[in-house]
Amino acid sequence: MNEKLAQFERLLKIMDDLREKCPWDKKQTIESLRHLTIEETYELCDAIINDDLNELKGEIGDLMLHMVFYSKIASERNAFDIEDVLRNVCDKLIHRHPHIYGDVQAETEEEVKANWEKLKLEEGNQSSEKKSVLKGVPKSMPSLVKAVRIQDKVKGVGFDWDNKEQVWEKVEEEINEFKSEVDAANHQNMEQEFGDLIFSLVNYARFIGINPEDALEKTNKKFVNRFKKMESAINNEGKELKAMNLDEMNQYWEAAKNA
Repeated sequence: MNEKLAQFERLLKIMDDLREKCPWDKKQTIESLRHLTIEETYELCDAIINDDLNELKGEIGDLMLHMVFYSKIASERNAFDIEDVLRNVCDKLIHRHPHIYGDVQAETEEEVKANWEKLKLEEGNQSSEKKSVLKGVPKSMPSLVKAVRIQDKVKGVGFDWDNKEQVWEKVEEEINEFKSEVDAANHQNMEQEFGDLIFSLVNYARFIGINPEDALEKTNKKFVNRFKKMESAINNEGKELKAMNLDEMNQYWEAAKNA
């Protein structure tokens, strides 16, 4: 434990030095770091998808640096410092885990999640402005991830389907509505119904224990890998992809799938 604390203290000291002495670090603001934090978060996600633990270690460090950086800038503005941040998250974790630190009973993961959302809602209701159940869903969150979060939130207060069969019926209903708008060539309604279809598929994925963001990213990765194999095979035979028709490309695609 002492060594862990020593390394964290070392990071804080380095941050102090950089903020005082480095021209680039001195210039940064909370706003200027935002896009860099988003980039680092995606790099962390790549390491997770690739199951690269060594890369994951580095990306966690990069994000931890960003958290320390934000706290340092905030302390310069007399808003808060890293001690306040850590105290706040510790207090929140203890408060939101009464089944560990209190006398609440929660034997399953679902009970824990439901109680977590209930406590968050109660915390919001104690403020001067009553908060919505969906208040904590970031507006800038990617849409697919946001759909999952919205559905988790409303489930926490009991607004959910009873079983996956009902959800699949909803998916089929949305497919038919989308097809109707496609047949009618109504682009505005097509877009709306396509959104409804995706939302219902995300809901079904949640019911059967699939993370739709992870599933889609793995499919993206699979497609990219196969396409690169196809390109490589075509190049190795001295051919050009652009000069081939779809039937010819499909032959190489099938070979790449089976490679």
